[in-house]
Amino acid sequence: MQDPNPLPWGALDRFQAQFIVRKSAGSSYGNYLAKTKLTTKGHFASKTVTKVEWIGAGSLASKLNADVNLNEMIAKQSVKDATIYVEPTEVAVRIRGKWDNHIAFGITKELFEIYDQIAGHIKSI
Repeated sequence: MQDPNPLPWGALDRFQAQFIVRKSAGSSYGNYLAKTKLTTKGHFASKTVTKVEWIGAGSLASKLNADVNLNEMIAKQSVKDATIYVEPTEVAVRIRGKWDNHIAFGITKELFEIYDQIAGHIKSI
């Protein structure tokens, strides 16, 4: 008997915007590794971000934690948009968020400004 609801095959409908900052991490790979830790209130769809903290062993995380304006801008975003990862590669540092489907995928002006400020901190190290 054939399944009336077959699983999709092939590429999944998922997209992710990645912002690349040209900066060689060199031997200080951990210096450029950071991610947001969110304090939230509410449940499910009404969950909102109340506080943003950056987790990471290097100087980038401490520099991002010291930027009060940046963290206030991130706290105004949804939980999904406020989840930000900063990861070094061999020749650059990548700033990215979570994966989205084709309907929810997009970058707002505010989110672009947040990523731009993070890129400025990366270049200053």
